[in-house]
Amino acid sequence: MMIGTHAITTSYFPQWDCDMLFKILDNIHDVVLVIDSNTTIVYANQAYAKILGVPVEKVLGHKLKTIEPGATTIKVLQTGEPSKGSYYLESLGINVVGYTFPLFSGKDIIASISIFKNVTEVVELNRELQQSKGVADYLKEQLVQWEQLPLSFKDYVKQNSHLKETLLLAAKVARTDSTVLILGESGVGKGVLANAVHNCSRRKDKPMIKVNCAAIPEELIESELFGYEEGAFTGAKKGGKLGKFELAHGGTIFLDEIGDMGMTMQAKLLRVLQEREFERVGGTKTVKVDIRVIAATNQDLASMIDNGTFRRDLYYRLNIVPLKLPPLRERKDDIMTLARKFLDQYSKVVGHELTLSPHVVRFFREYDWPGNIRELQNVLEHASIVCSSMTIELHHLPANMLPKHDCQRRSKDKYYDIKETMGRVEKELMLSALATCNNNRTKAMKALGISRRAFYIKLHRYGIEAE
Repeated sequence: MMIGTHAITTSYFPQWDCDMLFKILDNIHDVVLVIDSNTTIVYANQAYAKILGVPVEKVLGHKLKTIEPGATTIKVLQTGEPSKGSYYLESLGINVVGYTFPLFSGKDIIASISIFKNVTEVVELNRELQQSKGVADYLKEQLVQWEQLPLSFKDYVKQNSHLKETLLLAAKVARTDSTVLILGESGVGKGVLANAVHNCSRRKDKPMIKVNCAAIPEELIESELFGYEEGAFTGAKKGGKLGKFELAHGGTIFLDEIGDMGMTMQAKLLRVLQEREFERVGGTKTVKVDIRVIAATNQDLASMIDNGTFRRDLYYRLNIVPLKLPPLRERKDDIMTLARKFLDQYSKVVGHELTLSPHVVRFFREYDWPGNIRELQNVLEHASIVCSSMTIELHHLPANMLPKHDCQRRSKDKYYDIKETMGRVEKELMLSALATCNNNRTKAMKALGISRRAFYIKLHRYGIEAE
């Protein structure tokens, strides 16, 4: 029997019952869909057209198994068991919640009926709520960890020309959504630069989620990055958990120590970088994300490619805009400026001003700083604690960084050499004055109380370079 756009077997109902049934079904807000034993769609109400945006005429007579082969309606038809819950309709790209039950004629299943509503907006709102809660939980964890981190600086100290070039490039790339790869030794400030790029981007009001790839065990990193569904594995949280990529939706994800990621995860990460989509562990639904990726490593990725420990295709995908941070030993013109910045911070902690003695200034300029800025920061924090006066001397520095011989030891035959001793003291005073005056020559010569001519003669005599 055909009534308007509706088609359904009517031998089970008197004519007035069918008319009344169709009027009722067309006036309810939920979608009603009926398929026969061959999965042919024999009925769909007007809510189907309104909610799903597909005219009823276009689906009547078509087999559901060709449109949505995994549909719950088909499974109920096959099993005879009713089903209730939420489902994802792949063909229409929507989430629905409802109830499906079989229709019997005797012992035979003659149809399967689904009643459901579109809850895609609700699901998206729930996802946003979950993301907000997840980001809040993440930031709460970070606040606890932050108290244990060494003090960091907000703005880069950038007298060094090579660093200035890197920061200029970073400022340009920050305005785009391009993937950034930050290269540099441990302690050079890769995390600080990642924060700077994010804070200068259009995503600055969205979360920046940090992942230390070296700190997460290989067997856990997939669930940490992509999340998991409820029951995905033993001990999985009820309701599942969002991964770091979903927490970063709309913002930035910072993959620190990317060179420590295993080959299996590298392949999965490559897909996310290319498609911006993934599946949670234990899930089948594809999750799409809008993110900006910043990666960092202290390793030589090119060598790792040659050794077969890093994927070449992933390297090219990451290395769109590389930012190379020079080690501190290559930017010694920034050492004293950095030192003063940290001393200002620790002076507030100890309650009085802290300065460096000329011996320490000279030692800092000659030292290679294998731990880079982080080592300088830790050394000054140590010295500020053990120093009971206003001036930090060599013996206030950590013993493991000093050479085995005493830095102040002189050969006995020169110990009483007045000319040599006075020259050494004079040079150290000039270095200290320049450091205190931030390399401002005019201020330094005034502090020393000498003429401009005498000042420049001594600069030349002692081989001191000042900007």
